[in-house]
Amino acid sequence: MSRGIMSLIAVILIAALIMAGCNNSVDTNEQDANSEADQTTEHDESNDGSESNEEVEPDQEEVDEQVEVDDQINQGYKINESNWKVEPLGEEEKNVVLLTIDDAPDKHGVEMAKILKDLEAGAIFFVNGHFINSEEGQAQLKEIYEMGFEIGNHTMNHKNLRDLSEEDQYAEIVQLNDLIEDIIGERPRFFRAPFGANTDYSEQVVKDEGMVLMNWTYGYDWEADYMEAAALAEIMVNTPYLTEGANLLMHDRQWTMEALDEIVNGLEEKGYRIIDPKEIKGLE
Repeated sequence: MSRGIMSLIAVILIAALIMAGCNNSVDTNEQDANSEADQTTEHDESNDGSESNEEVEPDQEEVDEQVEVDDQINQGYKINESNWKVEPLGEEEKNVVLLTIDDAPDKHGVEMAKILKDLEAGAIFFVNGHFINSEEGQAQLKEIYEMGFEIGNHTMNHKNLRDLSEEDQYAEIVQLNDLIEDIIGERPRFFRAPFGANTDYSEQVVKDEGMVLMNWTYGYDWEADYMEAAALAEIMVNTPYLTEGANLLMHDRQWTMEALDEIVNGLEEKGYRIIDPKEIKGLE
């Protein structure tokens, strides 16, 4: 073979080797690029924006606190313990009266609450413990509370505190607070002793429990002459004891329930506003 032919063959072989190397390089680069693209795709799919776009829910406690603040009513009144009337702390109107219902929830408490709610009239329902020892009584108390009414303490068993030992007085007051809290999740802010009969010791327990002591200005529905709706409504609206800030005592009774509409309308016609008990300041 001539030297010229051999040289030509060598050139061809070298060219072939160079081309093969270039093809391998291209394939490798394409594989690397494809691999990197695959990894990027996998990363993008795994990071689908759920972290960066996730909606952060507000703290529920903060929401509840804000709702509570928004729902707060200005407590511009207090109970005067020298005469048990409702008095303004500042420039609030004086022509107000407070409605209270004792011995609840007996037989008519829920219906009385519904009547008052329809009339947009607030009231304190002073509860006896022996009425809420049953599931039915507890359900009635909860229903009254959920209608927006203030729940007060009227002792466990409606006994005259002056006839009891200090230990028994404590139990009458504090056990009922515990029971009410178990049912509605809130302890009472107001206390009224049965028969209005307090003792030095019971008054201290009430204070220690953070409750406002309360009796009343007037009431009639336990007297024989007023155990009838028309007579009761007449005296409740036209008694000489009806004055600014009067604290009206009523009970969970059928005739009182039947008189409620006329009592509320009669008080309002005389220019009195039925105060919401939530406007009354509690103990510091």
